[in-house]
Amino acid sequence: MCGIAGILSLSPAARVEPAALDTMTAQLVHRGPDDEGRYVDPRGRCGFGFRRLSIIDVSGGHQPLANENETVWTVFNGEIYNFRELRTELEQQGHTFATRADSEVIVHLYEEHGEACFERLAGMFAIAIWDQRRGRLLLARDRFGKKPLTYIFHAGRLYFASELKAILALPGLPRELDPQSLHRYLIFQYVPAPHSIYKGFRKLPPGHVLTVDAEQPRDAQSHAYWRLEQRVFDGTYEDAKTRLGELLTAAVKKRLVADVPLGAFLSGGVDSSIVVALMRELGVSPLRTFSIGFPEARYDETAYARQIAERFETEHHEHIVTPRAGEILDTLAWHYDEPFADSSAIPTYYVSRWTRESVTVALTGDAGDECFAGYDRYRAVQLAARFEVVPRPLRRLLAAAAGLFPHSRPRTLGNRLHRFASALAQPPARRYLSWVNIFPPELLAVGYRDEFRASIDFDEPLAWFDGLYDPAPGPAPNQAVRTDFASYLPFDLLTKVDIASMACSLECRAPLLDHELVEFSLSLPLSWRLGPRSGKHILKDWARDRLPSEVLQRPKMGFGVPVGEWFRRELRDLVRERLLLSDSLSNHIFRPEWLHELVNSHLSGRANYEHPLWTLLMLELWANKWRPIGFGADA
Repeated sequence: MCGIAGILSLSPAARVEPAALDTMTAQLVHRGPDDEGRYVDPRGRCGFGFRRLSIIDVSGGHQPLANENETVWTVFNGEIYNFRELRTELEQQGHTFATRADSEVIVHLYEEHGEACFERLAGMFAIAIWDQRRGRLLLARDRFGKKPLTYIFHAGRLYFASELKAILALPGLPRELDPQSLHRYLIFQYVPAPHSIYKGFRKLPPGHVLTVDAEQPRDAQSHAYWRLEQRVFDGTYEDAKTRLGELLTAAVKKRLVADVPLGAFLSGGVDSSIVVALMRELGVSPLRTFSIGFPEARYDETAYARQIAERFETEHHEHIVTPRAGEILDTLAWHYDEPFADSSAIPTYYVSRWTRESVTVALTGDAGDECFAGYDRYRAVQLAARFEVVPRPLRRLLAAAAGLFPHSRPRTLGNRLHRFASALAQPPARRYLSWVNIFPPELLAVGYRDEFRASIDFDEPLAWFDGLYDPAPGPAPNQAVRTDFASYLPFDLLTKVDIASMACSLECRAPLLDHELVEFSLSLPLSWRLGPRSGKHILKDWARDRLPSEVLQRPKMGFGVPVGEWFRRELRDLVRERLLLSDSLSNHIFRPEWLHELVNSHLSGRANYEHPLWTLLMLELWANKWRPIGFGADA
């Protein structure tokens, strides 16, 4: 796991300077504190910078590295889980290896297969390959977007890096706020790829490769080398359970390869508990587990995590997050580069920091909910689809009556009924959006200042979401699952974990996001995943002999943070101080009287705006840290 950076000159007169690469990698030390490296093409056309977190072949896996005759160079962030199989194949084809590192298979695989090499890789990665003979740079990202890669064409050069801050550290690089991406952020709590919060910057989408010819940069183009196709499992339910066990075991086993200590995040939920169970079955010793909790009982899962730790005799570590977590918000704003408003970044950062005190690699249960329809909202989608037979006027009446349910407190029955009923009259894609967005579009429509509204295409993010949801095959819950795989999973969940963990120099691996396991899970009939009483039906059925019934049968809690309650107590002054000042970025986007009402309605308990307020707070902290240009952010 590492941090990578690079520059490609698009003009013969502009050589890449080593000092610029050093400036970039100096911003990525947290991603790779163990080693550093640099390469510059003999003609100065291309340069790579590298920071290493040593995991495999600790003494010999230095980067950048090359093939035997140094005509193909690479820098790489991530892990290739099938590197041993690929190495054996390549050695049989005559390739010679100088290290035991997984990174070296990349250059030799490129020699054999060209751009098609990325299809052969199983793992998480952001890769840069410089083909010196052809004068060609390739940038690629793994199938699901576990590892980040951002870039910009500017002043006759292409700059790329694992994190925006590495590029912004160079003098003269623009940081002009993109109002359209700001609008996207307010709806989704993240800026989806390929967009960036800054004009001109791009994020390479998951499963894509960008090819740039130094002599013909205008022909640069990115395209998908992999897509999540629809497949149909043709065996029996028992066949599926058997195959599921094989894939789960293989996925965990592949992610145990490391020359450094490893452990696991343990929430006490089904997914992380299965990962821990399989680590124990595969002989991991000592088996170290790490949990995070909250003083508020509605958000705390530590009792379940403790039960799993005792069952599998792990070396368990447990910590509690308090409202003093607000002290790290400026740190998070720096690490995330763009405004990012998933409040569970707080416990993710803390559990990563405490885990790093004991191990260098942690396995997680991420993606189990997407693979096996575990979110409660998938059942809500299924139920709402049944209301489609109800005439729309009647559904509008039901939606209008939603306000009768008490909804000022999250995670209550009244709040859930309110959210469900209020969306019944909307088309399916917009209904699902209303359950996953942060600011409802109708709330933004009345809140935006006229000048900000005039600078954006208001409906563009909505059309993007429709374009993900509507064409997805299968029944409504399948549409929601596939939409999450193309939006929430890569741009929220995986971004959150990568940035928070790498801020602490910790590598996180997600066995349930193994691409063969994902493809298999989505090939199963919906009823095998979204069972009669809960999601993850077949997963829980498979785990019945491994996990206690209390863990398998308990309601899903989720990795939430009680920020709404914190806002009304410990963080009350911080919200007012940051959002309501006349020179805040929020005051340049929204009408002041609307903004005051939003804040006061939540603080008084009349309404629940915890997620919108958190989104605005993180926007203000980001703007204060990074000083973007535009809409008052540079005031």
